[in-house]
Amino acid sequence: MADASAPPDPLPGPAYPAEVRPSGPRPDVAWRPVGAAVLVLGVLLTATSTRYGYHRDELYFRMLEPGWGYVDQPPLTPWLARTFAELFGDTLLVMRIPATLAHLAAIVVIALVARELGGRGGAQALAAWGYGTAAIPVAFGHTLLTSSLDLVMWPAVLLCVIRAVQRDPRWWLAAGLVTGVALYNKLLVVALLGGILVGLVVGWPWRMLRRSAAPDRWPLATPWPWAGAVVALLVGLPNLVFQATNGWPQLAMGAALGENNAADVRSEMWLFQLLTLGVPLTLVWLVGLVWLWRRRPLLRFLVVAYPVLLAFTYVAGSQTYYATGLLSVLFAAGCVPIVDWAGTAWRRAVVVTVALNAAICLVISLPLVPVAVLGSTPVADINSSAQDAVGWPEYVRQVADVYVALPAEDRDRTVVLTQNYGEAGAVDRYGPELGLPAVYSGHNELWEYGPPPASSTVALVLTEAPGAWDSRFEECAVRGRLDNGVGVDNEEQGVSILECRGPADGWDALWPELRHLD
Repeated sequence: MADASAPPDPLPGPAYPAEVRPSGPRPDVAWRPVGAAVLVLGVLLTATSTRYGYHRDELYFRMLEPGWGYVDQPPLTPWLARTFAELFGDTLLVMRIPATLAHLAAIVVIALVARELGGRGGAQALAAWGYGTAAIPVAFGHTLLTSSLDLVMWPAVLLCVIRAVQRDPRWWLAAGLVTGVALYNKLLVVALLGGILVGLVVGWPWRMLRRSAAPDRWPLATPWPWAGAVVALLVGLPNLVFQATNGWPQLAMGAALGENNAADVRSEMWLFQLLTLGVPLTLVWLVGLVWLWRRRPLLRFLVVAYPVLLAFTYVAGSQTYYATGLLSVLFAAGCVPIVDWAGTAWRRAVVVTVALNAAICLVISLPLVPVAVLGSTPVADINSSAQDAVGWPEYVRQVADVYVALPAEDRDRTVVLTQNYGEAGAVDRYGPELGLPAVYSGHNELWEYGPPPASSTVALVLTEAPGAWDSRFEECAVRGRLDNGVGVDNEEQGVSILECRGPADGWDALWPELRHLD
């Protein structure tokens, strides 16, 4: 006799046996604790969004011209940065709105994952508050980065897949739709799909289902996931066409990142798994791993997908955070058994743990430490985003001081040449009000915008290697060094300001030499 408490199969076909199917209907959404987390984090992120300054990536997004893609990224995040600036004003507060909204949406998605796994109000509250105040999610919610959008898109894909596998295969179409949109942010969502695919092959509970479910109940043996793949392909097609017609620049960019970052990524990625949500919450997602394997056999693919993504992160060697979206879903899974098992006293301990983790993570991930003392604290060394948000107006003023000191007849034929897109973006943002000329850089997409005009025979060059420019110009001299004035040892601190004259063999000959991807 069928179990009356189990939800009916959404489509015709044999039912899963009781030991693997979801037990009963989904709980109600706990809107009060989840909404409270969204409200508090929204206020906190907005209130701190203008402390410190622009991140180097945000300054770069401002400079990118509209397009279907760039050599280092698809178009979505730069498009959001420009669109919000055009609609609401070109300010730091406005720049951070998309990141804040992405973080708040991710809080809701993570809570819904806990609900999908049977988590009632307590589990959803733990998922929302634990994730919402965790280290990496808060850091990416504070600053507009491409990874800011990944932290909502990847869990959203996984939520749709979980629903498709457990309850209604038509959710594969929704998973495909979200995947197609995610392709406009990063092609890396394909790695997540690869992890899911391997997980469904390796982790599917074949033995449990062999006697009680027909073979066509394996998700990949039905048309729905393939229909979802078609949806993803159709939605993401313009972005894929851009990549294909431009020689797949994302592959070249990934290779460049791997060449520059692999050694650090491969040594740091293991510790990063513990620090992603904060060390006190590590036990929660580890419990989620074990619980999914033992109690949710249909979702074992999530457990298998995690080491697959770790292996991809190790081999690619590009960035440490590629598994974060999946790890957040494992955290949501762990919230369900922890709340179910915990008595009153233990639940209080869980609340204290989340509060302690939040206090530590917020200090590290948000600009709460006064900038004047930031350089003397461990925060600047732990949170590279904090380093990258300090000193830009000061640096540009120092370049402007060198420019003003030039002979008047030289200023009209002067340009600024920077070593990276952060410096170029800072000069583009703050330079006009100080009278600085146009800025150029050979870094990533900015190289594509071309060299300075032939009439520009003087360049103020920002560089860490002054001696490398002696052969590129007829003469170069150091006129100053960048100093943020607060002792934060970021990438620009101590960079030389050169006054260089007469580009050797002209800009057209020099420009190819200045191109670099990283």
